[in-house]
Amino acid sequence: MKKFSFIFVFLLIAPLFLFSQETQQDTTEQKVKERPERPAFESSYIIDNPTDVTFIKNTLEVHMAHRFGVVNSGNNDLLGIWAPANIRIALSYAPHERVTLGFGTSKFNRLQDFNWKVALLRQTRSDKIPVNVSYYGNFVIDARGKENFLVEQHRYSYFNQLIISRRFNPNLSLQGAVSVSHYNLVPQRMRNDVVAMSLGGRYKISSQTSILVDYTQPFIHHLDGAELDMDPEAGFSVGVEFRTSSHAFQLFLSNYQGIVPQQNIVFNQNNFFEGDFLIGFNITRLYNF
Repeated sequence: MKKFSFIFVFLLIAPLFLFSQETQQDTTEQKVKERPERPAFESSYIIDNPTDVTFIKNTLEVHMAHRFGVVNSGNNDLLGIWAPANIRIALSYAPHERVTLGFGTSKFNRLQDFNWKVALLRQTRSDKIPVNVSYYGNFVIDARGKENFLVEQHRYSYFNQLIISRRFNPNLSLQGAVSVSHYNLVPQRMRNDVVAMSLGGRYKISSQTSILVDYTQPFIHHLDGAELDMDPEAGFSVGVEFRTSSHAFQLFLSNYQGIVPQQNIVFNQNNFFEGDFLIGFNITRLYNF
């Protein structure tokens, strides 16, 4: 009789126990699903534009960017390789997993840029948050001689950009961004602020290799409605990226010879589709402390 009583009680309790286990399992799976999705991109730049990527806390990124001369310059300069080249060397540090702070120095115009990036929203694996939203900004000082400026404030420029990106699947990621570039000194009849929109994408063709595309369209409004001889051209870049756990190497064609974003958006004169493009590369290296 005792055996039958034990079996009867067991049959009553077993479903409750199984239900409790299933509930815990569902809760665990829900927590897993709510984890942030992997970053949409694998490098802090998609050729010429910042991406949504920030680093784990106490990570240092060393970034070197190189732009050769324009390929069809008309000079015997070996596809621009012998022409004057622009170079930028930069460091970025992550004091928090959602914040990076950086400094870079560029060859053309001796630009010194202080920059920052903040991850505002992160895409989740459950798609409860479907996109990443990041803010990037910089403050740039033109360090050429004082004879180039009437007042000290003419050296300064600023860039602010809101980036929205999404990782659609392990191979495809896209991003769109809107930015405002500000120069304290601009040509006559041009406004000090230029708004631009950017689109970029990455498609992985292997575990470590991706195709990159980047496009930026500036919107110029002149004070008197007249066009200038130096109205900026849209930016277009296409290239490949090779990635390891701590390195990223990008090789590309671009019509941007500047490396600081507001310099490209406001002053670029090269038209990619008329043959005014150049060879460039970006190299990054991560160090964790």
